[in-house]
Amino acid sequence: MSKQPLVGILMGSDNDYEVMAETGKALKELGIAFEMKVSSAHRTPERTAAYVRAARGNGIKVLIAGAGAAAHLAGVVAAETTLPVIAVPIDATSLRGLDALLAMVQMPAGIPVATMAIGKAGARNAGIFAAQILSVENAGVAKALQEQRFKMAAGVEAKSDALQEKLKKDGFAE
Repeated sequence: MSKQPLVGILMGSDNDYEVMAETGKALKELGIAFEMKVSSAHRTPERTAAYVRAARGNGIKVLIAGAGAAAHLAGVVAAETTLPVIAVPIDATSLRGLDALLAMVQMPAGIPVATMAIGKAGARNAGIFAAQILSVENAGVAKALQEQRFKMAAGVEAKSDALQEKLKKDGFAE
């Protein structure tokens, strides 16, 4: 894993850590250095803007923003940079993350945000998608992604083989 963070992960609250840790796990598995910070679009707008404006100069190549409720963090981040921005909606209200998802996918033309699924699966996919972006110019990341795909495929095949054995044991197959 390189020491220079290539991905900046922001979350609107420390309550979002359990979900956004999945992003960190995905990046770590692929050998991609990242930094993770709490910065709110509403409570610390100056802090958020300053971090995002400095990100490119600090070596960050992709930004990931996880937020629930009003979920303006990804949009605020995207408004401050031309770096790729990936949004992760978090289930933080009685609307179970749908409010966050809708806020993130309704960006105006010209300020794009790639939006993942609600919750941990979306957070993991955000890390993988950031790696895919980085893989365009980084052969090591491209190789790590390909190896990860091979491992996932092998895991599915092993589970299918185990199921076939169970079916035989239970008398459903010969």
